[in-house]
Amino acid sequence: AVFAIDGRLKLFNTAFTKIWHLSANMLETEPHISEIVHQARILFEDVDTWNNLTRAIASFSDEREPVKGQMLRPDNSVIDYSSLPLPDGATLLTFADVTDVKRYERALVERNEALVVADRLKNQFIGHVSYELRTPLTAIIGFSDLLSAPHIGTLNEKQREYLADITSSSKTLLAIIDDILDLTTMDAGDIELEREQLSVRETIESAIAGVQDRAERKGLILDIAIADDAETFVGDRARIRQVLYNLLSNAVGFSHEDGVVLLTCWRDDGTVIFQVEDRGIGISEAEQDRVFERFESKSKGSQHRGVGLGLSIVKNLIELHGGEMILQSQEDVGTRVTVCLPERETATIETDYNNSTDEALALASLEVVEAEDEAKEAMASPRTGTHG
Repeated sequence: AVFAIDGRLKLFNTAFTKIWHLSANMLETEPHISEIVHQARILFEDVDTWNNLTRAIASFSDEREPVKGQMLRPDNSVIDYSSLPLPDGATLLTFADVTDVKRYERALVERNEALVVADRLKNQFIGHVSYELRTPLTAIIGFSDLLSAPHIGTLNEKQREYLADITSSSKTLLAIIDDILDLTTMDAGDIELEREQLSVRETIESAIAGVQDRAERKGLILDIAIADDAETFVGDRARIRQVLYNLLSNAVGFSHEDGVVLLTCWRDDGTVIFQVEDRGIGISEAEQDRVFERFESKSKGSQHRGVGLGLSIVKNLIELHGGEMILQSQEDVGTRVTVCLPERETATIETDYNNSTDEALALASLEVVEAEDEAKEAMASPRTGTHG
């Protein structure tokens, strides 16, 4: 709607009549803005808003300012409005019904909130069930170990075989449950790293111990190479072992029999780098983007089975340590996973930096004081000769 300098309506469209339920015949008589406001207040009664619009149109101020805002009417309609002064002294007043847009926005917000709540409930449920499963499973493993002890009694060959299967399956299930618990803990943001000074060699040996039997059964050679200067780094002992174990477990599982799995470690500019490489079945380029997703498991004809949580957990743990994980793979050629971890904890580095900065400032201050003393002595003593 366009209002002249005297506040009377000059132009309007059908949308203006529909939004405020006005009669086109009445508007054609060029009513004053006050008459239009009187009828429009039936749908929206806020006095301050209408007074601002009336002043924007009918005031005689030399500097007319644009006015804009939003109206939420009792009929749940949402109306955006704005006034724009025109060069000839008239005013353009626009109204836009954005009810549908706002309704969609509210629906999306409510949907997002519902998804967040559902995700939280899912994590709580998984965590609770996992804890409930872990207790009896631990008891099964304990009794299996007890039955295999010589002082309990002698078992025949078939019984020992069955007992070994029970123990192996129980430990596999326990590892899966522990992985699920780790993920729910990470999602909740409750995981805390217990950082300490770790030996590179001891950490690698601890991880290798978990896959040694499987590697021997497949006739694999575990080739370990550690650089002479790669000795220690700061990290969570259990979590770093978990990272290396999962990477080695995948490498062993997806390797061909009588193959080689390489584990190398070296230092580079304040970073400790672990690299696990196999010559197995590899990962196609199309699947590489999905291998870090949860429950993404591809056996591709190998004997390796899993629920697809290993690499997802590894990636999360590496990021918690402030590190980086890089995967390179080629189908039917092999896979190489590189893990880069900071050699020292970030806070330690910042503290050392702050300490060195404080020392430098203190030294600089001392030099300034000494320079001032020398200057005072020079001024007090008689001076001879020329100065350049």
